[in-house]
Amino acid sequence: MSMQSYKPTLKMASAARRGLRLREKFDRGGTQVGVDRAHQLVERRDLTAADVKSMHSFFARHDVDKAGKAHKWNSDSDPSAGFIAWLLWGGDAGKQWADRKVRTINDE
Repeated sequence: MSMQSYKPTLKMASAARRGLRLREKFDRGGTQVGVDRAHQLVERRDLTAADVKSMHSFFARHDVDKAGKAHKWNSDSDPSAGFIAWLLWGGDAGKQWADRKVRTINDE
């Protein structure tokens, strides 16, 4: 089994940075795990296969948050907690990236 590492993209880093900013401003969204992940993405630190799987699972579980009625998805003026959490994990770019990478990992 390869000990391959995975480097977060600039888009993921940008989404995570936005998530941290919104979380600070509105005091909602994400857990400490999400905040730690966001810092990892912002700094573009290499992720392990376990991190990638964890991201993939997060996005699979939280896709339903987009339907939430409290606050708004993709808003800088009234973002939902779910949207902020989504950004902390790399946003849509993170989801697409993790979905792709997890297939590679599973094929190994």
